[in-house]
Amino acid sequence: MDTNNLQRRIQELELELSQLKAELNDQGELPRTVIVPEHFSPLFAETEPIMREYFSDFKSNPESGEITAHGERYLLFRSDSLSYEFLDFIKQRYSDRPEEEAISIGNNFLFDNAKVTGKRDALAFHKKMKLEDPLAKLSAGPIHFAFTGWANVEILDDSVPSPDSNYFLHFKHHNSWEAQSWIKAGRTSETTVCTMNCGYSAGWCEESFDLSLTTVEVKCEARGDDACEFIMAPTDKIEELISREVEISNADSIDIPVFFKRQCIEAELLESVKQKELIIQEIHHRVKNNLQVISSLLRLQMENIHDKQLQQEFQATIDRANTIATVHELMYQRNEFREVGMDIYMKELTHSLIQLYGIEQKANVSIDINVSDVQVSLDKSIPLALILNEIICNSFKYGLKEGGHFELSLNETGKNAYCLVAGDDGPGMTEGENGLGMELIDMLIEQIDAHKTVYNSSEGLRYSICFSLED
Repeated sequence: MDTNNLQRRIQELELELSQLKAELNDQGELPRTVIVPEHFSPLFAETEPIMREYFSDFKSNPESGEITAHGERYLLFRSDSLSYEFLDFIKQRYSDRPEEEAISIGNNFLFDNAKVTGKRDALAFHKKMKLEDPLAKLSAGPIHFAFTGWANVEILDDSVPSPDSNYFLHFKHHNSWEAQSWIKAGRTSETTVCTMNCGYSAGWCEESFDLSLTTVEVKCEARGDDACEFIMAPTDKIEELISREVEISNADSIDIPVFFKRQCIEAELLESVKQKELIIQEIHHRVKNNLQVISSLLRLQMENIHDKQLQQEFQATIDRANTIATVHELMYQRNEFREVGMDIYMKELTHSLIQLYGIEQKANVSIDINVSDVQVSLDKSIPLALILNEIICNSFKYGLKEGGHFELSLNETGKNAYCLVAGDDGPGMTEGENGLGMELIDMLIEQIDAHKTVYNSSEGLRYSICFSLED
């Protein structure tokens, strides 16, 4: 058979095929609103008349301000207002941000709304049509899509809409309302624009197959491509499929939509915060343990020292290390890593230090902490703890007599302003007695920008330290 005869025969076969399709269509055996692989045709042909009958009862009644189809109320929007006009508004609204970020914000809004709408419409029609089989549920979606003016759907032959992780739907939207809005306005886009089409189709099919699905537009007429083409797959596989199905030159420019992206980002940030808090908690725990190791090493070293003065200096250093360890232990126990409540912190710290030095066994103790539950940072909590340590240590070693009295009070004197008063009724500080402890108190007071007043007499020694929590 020569070439001319072969070409003539091909044309005859194409004509016969066209006539057969027309005959089947006349008999109601091919759907008119969608294009599907041959093995899906009977299912879609069965669903289409039901949907056609539903929308045949379409009424617009401006006198009552409603549009209905089969008694169900519908809303009518201009397509442009939810397409390029909407994105223009979002770009103007977020003009202080990069254009790409503004477009992403707008697309996330459109996608989320469309997906929710697709899910709810699917549930409503599955119930109305009493559909149980996933494929039957799917068939109603593209037909409903056509009757409500979104687009005409063509499902391609390589599609595998199975109710499992192998689900794959490859399809086109002919006359997509989103792409046509751009085209009819004489505009082009550098990216795909059928965002709501993606959301709605993914929402409908999620409800049909009870799977988490994502739809991505890989070609778009508004971008200059020959069709609006989509891939739908399980959310955890979509990225892999895109890299496999789409040309490498285009794959990098495709934005994979995320359902309620803001919520996902917030969840990721929350998880990140939790992880960091665990790390900080572990740091507090390790710092406390390391300080205790240092204290133990100093105590072992002290056992080999016979000089009383050196032993006292070693003990003072050990006590200071233990005080810092106490601060970290309080933060670790209360799961507070950057700051602690002033009221609870000061009460627990004072109690720990009084126990450490055994003051209650030697004297009467009066504690009055009267502050609101404000937060104090680690930068201020450790110097405050060391100041308290030096005051309590000095009272225990030099001031308190058997049966004496030790008092400590903390009061709020203004906004973020506090006054710590601590002292004893011992003999007071003798002239020239100004050891390392006092030098350390002065250094720490300077560190937190506080003001110190010392009341010293034969009737006792009292410190008044005023400070602010403001940086």
